[in-house]
Amino acid sequence: MGQLLRVMNFNVSRDGIGAGPDGLQSLEAPFGLPNPERLFSWAGATASWPMRADAGGTRGLDDYFTRDFARNIGAEIMGRNKFGPQRGPWQDHEWQGWWGEEPPFHTPVFVLTHHERPSITLGETTFHFVGGDPADVLDQARKAAEGQDVRLGGGVSTVREFLDADLVDTLHIAVAPLELGTGIRLWDSPEDLLDRFHLEVVPSVSGVVHHLFWRR
Repeated sequence: MGQLLRVMNFNVSRDGIGAGPDGLQSLEAPFGLPNPERLFSWAGATASWPMRADAGGTRGLDDYFTRDFARNIGAEIMGRNKFGPQRGPWQDHEWQGWWGEEPPFHTPVFVLTHHERPSITLGETTFHFVGGDPADVLDQARKAAEGQDVRLGGGVSTVREFLDADLVDTLHIAVAPLELGTGIRLWDSPEDLLDRFHLEVVPSVSGVVHHLFWRR
């Protein structure tokens, strides 16, 4: 099948919201939502959660998806808002994103921006700040991935942009058992994608419902 563009472990509410309304993101609130952990607590509870400090955690379906996050991924694409809250021209090159000195990606990461800047290497992750349309950015990421797949990391608007360009091959969307009411929506209904994708829905004992899409 060649190199796939995959959305993995992407979290939305039951009403399709994955981030707060435009303008609410800040350094202290990366998702622009109150208590955003409500969306991804299923992953944080698993034994394979990479930031787990103890030997506990759940096993089963949720753990499988958490453990599978890095399998055969050679590069990531993310929107600028997933890197940090700055807007417009870069005012502070000293601040190097939310991800700390050892980001969890361990691959090249292509950050979409209209304001390019020099690449940053932190640990095993190099962030490249790139412009261009989705197809051009995906081509760069595939070359960097050296035969492995590319993960489309988000946020919501970035996933929608690549869906609209018909570039996404598979999606795993984890739907949390809550409604947020307002915010940036991935969809009005999962059925919005059924013109292009097959869908299998798998509920978990954690309460989250895993939606697995793959191209028709």
